[in-house]
Amino acid sequence: MRTLLDLAGLDGASDAVRLAVLVLASRTPSETGVVEIRTSELARWLGLSVSYVASVVVPALRRSGVVSVETAEGEYGQDDGLKCKVLPLWAAQDIVGHPLNLAKKEYATLWRLLQAVMGPGWTHRDGSVTPAGLIGTRTGRGAATDRLALLLLVLEARETGRVRQCGGTVDTKRGRAAATVARLLGCTASAGERVLERLEDRELVLRVRLRTGSGLANRSRLMVPAVAAAHGRTVADDVQEDRTEALEPEFSDPDVAAGPGGAPETETESQVNGLLVADVADVAEPDVAAALHTDHPHLGTSVSSPALSGGFSGKGRGGCGDLPERACAGEDQAVDGESPVAETGSPVAEDGPLRGEKPKVSPVDEQVEQRPAGAGAGGRPKAVGWDKARRQRRVGLPADLRLRVTLAPVAWLWERLSGWQQDQVEAAAKTELARLEGLLALPGGAPRLLAARLADRLEETGGEALVDRPYGWLIRRGLVQRQACSDLRCDDGTRMDTGTACENCANVLHTRRARRTQVAAEISRDRPGLTDDEHLQALEDRLRELAALDAEDFVWRREQAEAEQARREADRAAAQERAERERQAAAAQEAARQVLSCTDCGLARAAGLCEGCGYQRRVADLLAEAERVTVASLADPANAEAAARAVEEVRETLGAITRAARQRYLNALEPGQNEADPEDVRTLLAYNELEALTQVVPQIRASALATLAHSPEAEAEARRAYRTEQGRRWFQHNPTGAHAVAAATKEAEAARTRAAEYLLAMRLEQLRQQVPLRLKTVLAACPVTSDFSAEVMA
Repeated sequence: MRTLLDLAGLDGASDAVRLAVLVLASRTPSETGVVEIRTSELARWLGLSVSYVASVVVPALRRSGVVSVETAEGEYGQDDGLKCKVLPLWAAQDIVGHPLNLAKKEYATLWRLLQAVMGPGWTHRDGSVTPAGLIGTRTGRGAATDRLALLLLVLEARETGRVRQCGGTVDTKRGRAAATVARLLGCTASAGERVLERLEDRELVLRVRLRTGSGLANRSRLMVPAVAAAHGRTVADDVQEDRTEALEPEFSDPDVAAGPGGAPETETESQVNGLLVADVADVAEPDVAAALHTDHPHLGTSVSSPALSGGFSGKGRGGCGDLPERACAGEDQAVDGESPVAETGSPVAEDGPLRGEKPKVSPVDEQVEQRPAGAGAGGRPKAVGWDKARRQRRVGLPADLRLRVTLAPVAWLWERLSGWQQDQVEAAAKTELARLEGLLALPGGAPRLLAARLADRLEETGGEALVDRPYGWLIRRGLVQRQACSDLRCDDGTRMDTGTACENCANVLHTRRARRTQVAAEISRDRPGLTDDEHLQALEDRLRELAALDAEDFVWRREQAEAEQARREADRAAAQERAERERQAAAAQEAARQVLSCTDCGLARAAGLCEGCGYQRRVADLLAEAERVTVASLADPANAEAAARAVEEVRETLGAITRAARQRYLNALEPGQNEADPEDVRTLLAYNELEALTQVVPQIRASALATLAHSPEAEAEARRAYRTEQGRRWFQHNPTGAHAVAAATKEAEAARTRAAEYLLAMRLEQLRQQVPLRLKTVLAACPVTSDFSAEVMA
């Protein structure tokens, strides 16, 4: 695996591409070396979508030169079938001793390993089901990275499930386990920590820490429970061992990374009691260059377990006969000192793919099936809310810059919080920052203001060392605004927006002092013979009475405000109820209107007027408007003969335009379409006529305005405006100059346009009023019934 990932063609490649190379290598036939696989199946192995694999992963494999890819197009031209060949793997077949020169059984073992770790699972035709691997159900963003990380951790894990961690100096905020994952993947420590957290959430890896007898922090362990289970062991067996690993010789080298196939570390007995402190990784690894306990000679007299001897390493322990006990005898001692732990390996442990074998049934699956509900990794029972309780705390402040500035004065208190408490404090700080941003005039000052508040609260307390409960202090005292008056910007008598003393607080203090002085003067006037103590007592009693009256007045005003608020809410509810009734009535009316037939053509369920008839009415309105505009533009609109000729000409012109629009649409119809759906054809014909008239009628109106602009009334208005502008006081000395003439001409044209628009509007209004009058006159002279007259008028 390491040889494939270190190929030059994969430098800078994404984790999805690197994992795809490993998957193709595991599926390589030993006879031909050509892997035939569908794009969808490769996507299932990587935990990614088919489109992403086809558009990103497959082209990247081609560019790398590590894999030769031949594609077969699917039904829609996509890369459906793939014929892949891992070139370095096949080229190393005849090279003796090459790590990529694999035999057929080694290919089978590699295939079984990947299937156990990340197999997507299959349902066969005979109804049997092959379950998914350890991380086979992980899909989506980052799935390829998580699968590759777990595969590398499985390969690095020993038969006890422990992963050899990297040595050297690491980021204390991330931990050595995160640094190990980061060096295995070739990424940053923060990215490695995120990958490790996701694997921990799925209980695929564990970070455990042993507590020393003296209370000092010991190095944590990175465990893969599935590997331990494949060898017949559990994580609890390894955690309970009363020992820890000695430091590697290369521990002081900061550039040493966890490498594959390292030699076993020397195990020495140290001062630890095997108790699990916390399943967290934010506690920094102790950067020490030696073990926590002095090494003893292997053949010398061994020391007792610190759990039994109280932590003293010099206490002797008897052997058997004249031979001293082994130096590792304490390893078999249980934590409570009552019963020894089972042997390092179970004699009935079956082979598994994580041991390099090919079993019929994975023991990991057997243990998962046998594990009771609520059990965690290693079969240990997990209480309700364990995910919340084991939430990892962060040593450093949040990544958000605003929160880092805000919580900087209480960074030490932040480190003492648990993961859940840190989340609550972070949420409370965000809420307070949002509230402060709404109070301040200038944006961006809330973090600095809240940080100053925390610093002041710490100064009042006496320092961080005197805060025994950080969470309660931060939530109930540090982040809370202490408003001394009615001003929302007041905090302990200081204006938060300006940093100066609160004027409202000063006014309140001045008012209280003035009242005290006034009451003291009244008591001195009414009761002049009082001593100082009696005067002070009378003053306090009077002030207490006034405070009670103020409290009663405040209660009364609050009751009045609550009653007013209740009245407003009732009015608001009534208004909403009334609006809801109106909306329902309108909806019912609209529903009733929708079922009405068209009044013009009788089409059913046309809401009173179908679309085609609506277009025809608008066409009729435009024709009538064009006729009225044409008549209004005449020199003498009262001349009936001239008006009739003008209307006839307009009708002929517009009729020709509408007929041409109808004919263009009819020519565009396919044969038989008119008979197939005559209603739609009628609607579209009316729409085409409407569109044609919509373009022509504005032109008729513009022509009418141009005609009326040269009418006598408009000419007279233009002359008056011209003379008026020439007579302006700034043109009196040179009324015929170029500037005066230009200004007068501009005003004359504007007056001419206004006069033409006014004349057109006035004449159109007269024409609209004359038509009903003429109809009434005609109907009054006709010997018809009133019903018929009403119908004609309508």
